[in-house]
Amino acid sequence: MSRGALPSLAGAAWLAAPATQALLGVLDRDGEEARVIGGAVRNALLGEPVHEVDVATTAVPDTVIARTEAAGFKAVPTGVEHGTVTVVVDKVPFEVTTLREDVETFGRHAQVRFGRDWTADAHRRDFTMNTLSVDRHGTLHDPAGGYADCLARRVRFVGDAGLRVREDYLRILRFFRFHARYGDGAPDAEGFAAAVRERDGLRQLSAERIAQELRRLVVAKGAGPTLELMSEAG
Repeated sequence: MSRGALPSLAGAAWLAAPATQALLGVLDRDGEEARVIGGAVRNALLGEPVHEVDVATTAVPDTVIARTEAAGFKAVPTGVEHGTVTVVVDKVPFEVTTLREDVETFGRHAQVRFGRDWTADAHRRDFTMNTLSVDRHGTLHDPAGGYADCLARRVRFVGDAGLRVREDYLRILRFFRFHARYGDGAPDAEGFAAAVRERDGLRQLSAERIAQELRRLVVAKGAGPTLELMSEAG
């Protein structure tokens, strides 16, 4: 398979699992679309363990709740104001989130509206490798070049790195954490430059949020070199 060809994930155990297929079957019909998105897809392509499966959908939260409860699943509105419903299928929890578009951003808080455009939703996310999605048949969708970045183990911001950081300054620490966890070699130059340039924005974050990211960073396999790089960059 060439580097440009997208593989099928139809054989992935987490995608073929009865609970996953049951949930996608309920949401991916009658004018709505649903796909597994983000971490599960990224980790599968990187050969990393898949611990949880998140689903994105064109269906609004009320529709998600109505459809899943009608199917006999448990639906919990854990973050319904942001479009997220936790659906439990055969004791397996899934975070189901409606596609979104940013209206305005405020460093840690964004005003969003629900959308139906997969590309628009992808371009409001942080890193290209987190924009990858796969439908219930295993077809991989790559709206932002995430597949090539996965192959290269390159953590790269979607679009303009500085803009992504200013939308949410926590992304500075996420950039280094993801690089420590998934990256290979030097960090992406544009992302690194944006993180250093915008570092004063970290003052807007709570100590709790910073500590949470750092705790996850220090246990990553590349924590040592990454922390040294962060220290050198101030």
